[in-house]
Amino acid sequence: MSSKSDIKQNLHNACFQFIENRLLTIQKSINEIQESLTSETKSSAGDKHETGRAMLQLEREKSGNQLAEIMKVKEAFSKIDISKSLSTIGLGSLVFTNQSNYFIAISAGEITVNKQQFFCVSPNTPIGKLVIGKQINDVVKFREQEFKISAIF
Repeated sequence: MSSKSDIKQNLHNACFQFIENRLLTIQKSINEIQESLTSETKSSAGDKHETGRAMLQLEREKSGNQLAEIMKVKEAFSKIDISKSLSTIGLGSLVFTNQSNYFIAISAGEITVNKQQFFCVSPNTPIGKLVIGKQINDVVKFREQEFKISAIF
């Protein structure tokens, strides 16, 4: 059986990979849009051409916003110190409850480590806001369910 610090490290690595994959996808999208904008030639149907360019510009702006957002997430993630183990739940905490297990870092969804399910959640999510500051044996109510915090690492 691996230690809690190994689980925490594996979850941290999975979150890092999630961010990197998202970043690559967005950058690829931006490059494709830029290529389309550059290669688009003026056709005889001028209005159609302008509409196409406008749509590409909107897509580029949307991708730019996504890029800015993932860069903020990456910056915040880089400040997580998983070597710390606090008695109160905070950023970087590994939380075990009688219902689900959580890693408080970024919203990366469900990740399995050593056949155990963990939900990687941001402290800004509804569940993240509920558990931040809680301690072992605290009870949290979320979506008509109650769960008890059994361990924090």
